Amino acid sequence: MKKSFEGKVALVTGAASGIGQATALLYATYGAKVIVSDIRDNGETVAKIKDAGGEATFIKADVSKAVECEALVAQTIATYGKIDIAFNNAGILGETNKLADTSLEGFAKVISINLKSVFFCMKYEIAAMLKQGGGVIVNTASILGTVGFASYSGYVAAKHGVVGLTQNAGLEYSDKNIRINCVAPGFINTPLLDTIDKSGKESLVVKHPIGRLGKPNEVAELVIWLSSDKASYATGGYYPIDGGYLAQ
Repeated sequence: MKKSFEGKVALVTGAASGIGQATALLYATYGAKVIVSDIRDNGETVAKIKDAGGEATFIKADVSKAVECEALVAQTIATYGKIDIAFNNAGILGETNKLADTSLEGFAKVISINLKSVFFCMKYEIAAMLKQGGGVIVNTASILGTVGFASYSGYVAAKHGVVGLTQNAGLEYSDKNIRINCVAPGFINTPLLDTIDKSGKESLVVKHPIGRLGKPNEVAELVIWLSSDKASYATGGYYPIDGGYLAQ
């Protein structure tokens, strides 16, 4: 697949760290011009891409807001002329509480960042892709898009919603040369887990038959495949990458 994305433009949200950063780097490695987007800019992702000889531009966006998602897509096109691939990856774990103790604000926040953002981004990405004759979208769902996990009702609800949105959009645009899928990571060793202490992480490890947490690059490789022509028959799909978590 070396340089298989030559001439392509890839947009990645939540790209400042973790799975988003790993995927942005791989898109660039395979020849794509990358729009690196996040609510914050530490400069790291763009610098790594440029140091490796790739091309990337940072665009700040709060994807929980529709107007910023619309602007992000418009700025991507203004910068590189088109948008061939979109990886809607931004997300948070959110408030940790049993449902009755979860605050209204906490629930609303995780739904906005993890679910509404995917709807907003796809709304404007798809509109752009229809005009140019096609494209590929990959959304970050989770293993918790099909099962529950105590004390994370907002996150679980949001990720179930991402799966549903992905399936529905995949159906609606499958005849328009737009493929839409979602990846479902298990627990991956990223900054998203920084709020969990060492003993908490150890308890997560044992839930994965493979015996460890995942690595961002392992998820990125799946995203790359789904974004490529090798996955030309894949749309509306849910693709777990979870060290055996869901097989139990």
